[in-house]
Parts: sequence; structure tokens; C-alpha cells
Amino acid sequence: MGWIGKIIGGTVGFMLGGPLGMIAGAVFGNVFDKAPLQGSDADGEGFSRGQQGQRRFGYQTGGSPFSSQGGSREQAQMVFFVGAFSMLARIASVDGVINTAERKKVEEFIRRDLRLDPQSSAIAIQVFETAVNSQGSFEQFAVQFYESFRMNHQMLELMIDIFYRVSYADGQISRAEEALIDRAGEIFRFTRDHMDSIRRRYGTAVSGSGGMSRSFAVLGLKPDASEDEIKKAYRKLVSEYHPDKIASKGLPEEFEKFAAEKFREIQAAYDELRVMKGL
Repeated sequence: MGWIGKIIGGTVGFMLGGPLGMIAGAVFGNVFDKAPLQGSDADGEGFSRGQQGQRRFGYQTGGSPFSSQGGSREQAQMVFFVGAFSMLARIASVDGVINTAERKKVEEFIRRDLRLDPQSSAIAIQVFETAVNSQGSFEQFAVQFYESFRMNHQMLELMIDIFYRVSYADGQISRAEEALIDRAGEIFRFTRDHMDSIRRRYGTAVSGSGGMSRSFAVLGLKPDASEDEIKKAYRKLVSEYHPDKIASKGLPEEFEKFAAEKFREIQAAYDELRVMKGL
């Protein structure tokens, strides 16, 4: 919870702007309102919790988008965190309502894949709920996310991976959900073949089939893939999901855990195919 702790502690000031900034302001402004007073202004005079939130988040006119301590990393982490749960909220509500099963999928992702602590979990759920009731559309969230990470292919692909992981958690995905994920792929400038490759990691992997079929799916390959294709896919995925590379991109630490799990899953799938095919 490092980056969240810094924000709550008041050491990072930033301004996201756009629909994600509105959601971040609503969620973290509420956190500040519930927190004890911790600071004073430059003249030594006290100020209210609401004013602390405004100053830390740059809501007031002239607010700085970054703190002097280098808030750009924390800003990127905030965009990823808020963007992820805001877009998941729109995917979950694409049919007009969010049922218990859909909420459970998101909660399980928070608990099982991200392994968030109680405070971070509560904030993630609050972002999700705020986004559900916001006016921002999925496309608006996705465009702002893309603008923040357009030069960071790994972060964009990781987000698509998260969409499929959560949507397929119960073994199925609706056409409406998949349409939104495809729309995200278009906004992120991914080709159809690229999206199909990501999709194959889940179509077979969650259907109950095991062994080589599941391993091929994890690598985004079809069962008739050649040895060269297997090696190429493995090298590409290992490069994209290597913990050192993910960490260097400023990913929130909670999502680094998810990426690390993906890295282990990729290695296990390749090891199985390597042994069974004698690579």
C-alpha cells in the first residue's frame, strides 16, 4: 500500500483531470474527510480535512499536478489503479445492472489476485462503486488510460489481461462484456490478432481442460503451434511480464503481484510444453 499511504499521508500532490480525476477526487476526498487532521498551511495556520484533500490533490486553482518530491510515479500508479477499477465497473454494468456474481468476481480479483490489505481493498471497492454511479463512459476511461500509458505497451496489455481475468472468473463471458474489451483493444491500438492471442489465454484455460491445452492457452497459442512458435511466444511473454520490467514501469505494487503471478504461470506453461514436446 506504499503509494496509497503516501497520498493519504499528504506527501504527494497531483491533478489527474478528466473522468478518472473526478472519481479519484470523490474517493480520496472522502478518505481525507474521514482521516484525522495532519497538517497546516504555509503560514502555520490549521486547515480543514476538506482543504487538505484539495491541496494534496491540486483541486484548487493553481494546484500543481506534481509534488516537488516527484509525484509523476505516484500519478501513474493512481491512473492505473483508478482506471482499472473504473473500467471494470463499466464492464460489470454493461448490461445495465450489476448482480451479485459480477460483484463477487471483482472482489475475488481484489482478494485473490491482488491480495490487497483491508484499507486498499476498501478503497478499490469504493473506486468501483463510484465509477458505477459516475457519468464517465468506458470509452472515456479507456482513452484517458491510453493517453497516460500510450508509450508503455506492457501496461496496456496487462490491463486487457486483467479485463479477461475478471470477466472469465466464472468460466464465461457475455458478448456485451467482450465487446467492451474489444473496444479497449481498439483504443489501445492493438491489432485483432493481438487481441485474439490474449483471449486464447483464457478461453481454454478456464474451461476446465488441463494439460497441454491449458498451457497452449496461457501462451496465447493454438494446440498445433510449432516448436518455434512456442519458443517465440514464451520469450515475448517472459519479456513483457518479467517482474523487473514491470516494476520499472511504475505499476502500483498491488498489480505487481498480479504480474508476478502471470510470470510464474507463463513459466509453468512453457515448462510443461517443453517437457511434453521435448523442446
